[in-house]
Amino acid sequence: MSTSASTVSVTLPATGSTATGASKALTIGFVGIFITALGLLLPGNGKVVALAWLVGVSFWTAIAIGMLLLVMIHHIFDASWSVVLRRQYEHGLAAFKWLALLFSPLIVVTWLNPGLIWKWTNLNYELHGHGTVGEDVLYLKKAAFLNPTMLSAMTAGFFLLWIWLSYRLRKASFSQDTDGNIGWTHMNRATAAFGIPLAALALTGASIYWLKSLEYHWFSTMYGVWFFANCARGALSIGVIIMVWLYARGDYKGILNKNHMHSIGQLMLAFTVFWAYVSFSQYFLIWNANIPEETFWYNLREINNSNGEPNQWKWVGMTLLFGHFFLPFFALLSYRFKVTHHIIKRIAYFILAIILIDIIYNVMPVLKDVHGDPKPFLSLNLLWILTAVVGVGGVCVWAYLKSFPSAKLIPIRDPRIKECLTHHE
Repeated sequence: MSTSASTVSVTLPATGSTATGASKALTIGFVGIFITALGLLLPGNGKVVALAWLVGVSFWTAIAIGMLLLVMIHHIFDASWSVVLRRQYEHGLAAFKWLALLFSPLIVVTWLNPGLIWKWTNLNYELHGHGTVGEDVLYLKKAAFLNPTMLSAMTAGFFLLWIWLSYRLRKASFSQDTDGNIGWTHMNRATAAFGIPLAALALTGASIYWLKSLEYHWFSTMYGVWFFANCARGALSIGVIIMVWLYARGDYKGILNKNHMHSIGQLMLAFTVFWAYVSFSQYFLIWNANIPEETFWYNLREINNSNGEPNQWKWVGMTLLFGHFFLPFFALLSYRFKVTHHIIKRIAYFILAIILIDIIYNVMPVLKDVHGDPKPFLSLNLLWILTAVVGVGGVCVWAYLKSFPSAKLIPIRDPRIKECLTHHE
């Protein structure tokens, strides 16, 4: 690696304004949030709306975590090909503080109405055929970890860590554009060295607190790894969409080449296989061990307790099997698909949709009827999920577009920028 950083020799194209797009994104976000809030006016709909909001915030937070990890992985490996994409991820990290704000209503609701979202936050919550949470032996063993105070403190800690790491990475990268100091690269490499394990622990804790603990009886040692796989796949897919968008409007002309697209497509393929390995391994081990404390989670998502008939969630699971693995796997095997902009963009959108379904699959079956069977997947509940995803997503896109003009289009004084611009050419 060179000991100094110099400005890249190519002339950057003039970048168009993002102010109008930012305003539109924020407006869309507010509309989505408002429509979601209207769901609270329906009698007995509070739990549905709260869980839908949890899905929306978790989905976009997963993507932001993926961006953070990919930026740090870039630095720790001193990668060259990903330099131009890294800058767009750095802009995406601006969403963390707003995601923390958007998550806060769930914490407030937990204190005002314990048990509405996470049943273990209310010791008097009636379990289906098992007494109350406070009388449950499995809860008592986890009570030091699963309580409202720990949930609030740990959630605040997770977001503060992600925000702090993002601040350090953005500051160093943006400052290097101005002074070209190689020390900023060294600072980011040091940040990545301690930041990757810290962020990994935080995303594992967040996935357990926010999602897995909805069914706190369930045991899974792979849950954090499953969540990480979705974080990485979501971030890579968003990266493809951003790259294609910037190329289409002229910003990335002369910067982005087929080899960049092929490289990110290879990573998308790798994490597709990784998700399949993690998910299959967990399912197979639980099926093979056949322990009730583990199998009930999948049984709930396959058959009804009341009549033993398959429920809608079984077909959602099959959708994940083919949509999360087989379809993107075979599509991403193709070199042409990976380097053709309109094709790889469609694959990216498809993967994002499947990741959303995967999170819904993990959250919404906790809504049960009087027989203990999960409420159907195809229901009005999907409306609040979609409006929540649009609402949170609008704010995240606004945060990205608002940050976009605050730095150069690409890191012009990064030591690896010249190698990046001629990647495999």
